[in-house]
Amino acid sequence: MRAAWPKDVGIIAMEVYFPSQYVEQAELEEFDGVGAGKYTVGLGQARMGFCSDREDIGSLCLTVVQRLMERSGLSYESVGRLEVGTETIIDKSKSTKTVLMQLFEESGNTDVEGVDTTNACYGGTAALFNALNWVESSSWDGRYALVVAGDIAVYATGSARPTGGAGAVAMLVGPNAPLAFERGLRGTHMQHAYDFYKPDMVSEYPVVDGKLSIQCYLSALDRCYSVYRNKIHAQWQREGLEKHCSLEDFGFMVFHSPYCKLVQKSLARLMLNDFLCHPSPDTQSGPFSGLEAFRDVKIEDTYFDRDVEKAFMKASSEAFESKTKASLLISNQNGNMYTPSVYGCLASVLAQHAPQQLAGQRIGVFSYGSGFAATLYSIKVTQDATPGSALDKLVSSLCDLQARLDSRKKVSPDVFAQNMKLREETHHLANYIPQGSVEELFPGTWYLTRVDEKHRRQYARRSMSDDRPLEAGLITSCIAAEHIPSPLKKMPRIPTTTAGPEVISNGDH
Repeated sequence: MRAAWPKDVGIIAMEVYFPSQYVEQAELEEFDGVGAGKYTVGLGQARMGFCSDREDIGSLCLTVVQRLMERSGLSYESVGRLEVGTETIIDKSKSTKTVLMQLFEESGNTDVEGVDTTNACYGGTAALFNALNWVESSSWDGRYALVVAGDIAVYATGSARPTGGAGAVAMLVGPNAPLAFERGLRGTHMQHAYDFYKPDMVSEYPVVDGKLSIQCYLSALDRCYSVYRNKIHAQWQREGLEKHCSLEDFGFMVFHSPYCKLVQKSLARLMLNDFLCHPSPDTQSGPFSGLEAFRDVKIEDTYFDRDVEKAFMKASSEAFESKTKASLLISNQNGNMYTPSVYGCLASVLAQHAPQQLAGQRIGVFSYGSGFAATLYSIKVTQDATPGSALDKLVSSLCDLQARLDSRKKVSPDVFAQNMKLREETHHLANYIPQGSVEELFPGTWYLTRVDEKHRRQYARRSMSDDRPLEAGLITSCIAAEHIPSPLKKMPRIPTTTAGPEVISNGDH
């Protein structure tokens, strides 16, 4: 007999990390000498988080993984796969994943698959898909997978700088998840373009073609949505349902967010797709009312058509308020985190809704990475929203997001610019001791203590109690006593179901 699928594979727990300091975009507008509202209204950004030279991609990921493990009471033995999605490359050979293996040393668990995955902002999604595929494969040994998306998004002085940010998201993946990925429902589009790339190996800064990047993003969204709708339509047909997919089939819709205004335009774009694909849209009443003039537009001619954009942003305004606006909390307050951006948006939705409001909903997720790679997929939220349920625990773990954002320290644009200059001059140096303040970091944050003459990086963790830093070698033993014994003992090695085996079929995967 063929093995049964593990049931409801998806996200069980999430943790979000962002830096402890930020700059106000309104103050940055004045500092940069641009018109008031250029960043705050034009881009839709309020604040931007940033890192001093004390933080790098290794420290961000160490922080978010350890926080997830501590807050969920998991033992490191219970993780069988760990993969990092990032485009913040500080070594052309050694993966960030191997840096994270320091956290596993105390447990003795070295049997952990996965390395790093890179393609601009899409790496986190690729790592997540790999984790889901591992749990659903013959390679799965019954343990959890851990996915980490982390980046430091910085730009040279100029018009792109206010679209920066930094942060990391860690996700625990396994069966019986409150956020289950809908099997077989991924619409992907990949294409070659130089819209945003990082060819300079000694610089953190990208080369950006802003207009081309927007066109690539929107065209990828169109293609992915089309592929997704065809796949879900085929599924529905097999189930005897004759209906077409539209925005109304999603309770929430979240997007990779380079800046908030592009996300609002993207939701309008999906409504444009719905309108053009509808066999006979009602232009007299409802969301499509007054749009008959756009019935014959060609979608590929509309990327920069202001009339189309304005009309469909207005038509989709209610849908934006109910399905997407809540997802922009972290994006608006912290900026673009690159790979974790779309997962920060997902966390923002969970943080601002009660379990009962989320239960049973379909969440659409659009992930985009320049160069370019994109997928639109969907998550089905469990129906069980009872107190103490997996969904209740997931939502409760994220309910402090707003308070954590509010607890950050505001710095002046001048201090921000000094930090950017310091990073620019020192991020690639050997035999370097960072200058940034450790006291400014959140308690429990990992940070860089030094880079030695051979470019080897050493980290420590700021104390949870604000007393003293915990050195790398000490940290795991300090918290080992808090860990719940490995759920490995409780998890089946071969997935089983009480309702009889669900037969594996490639057609549904």
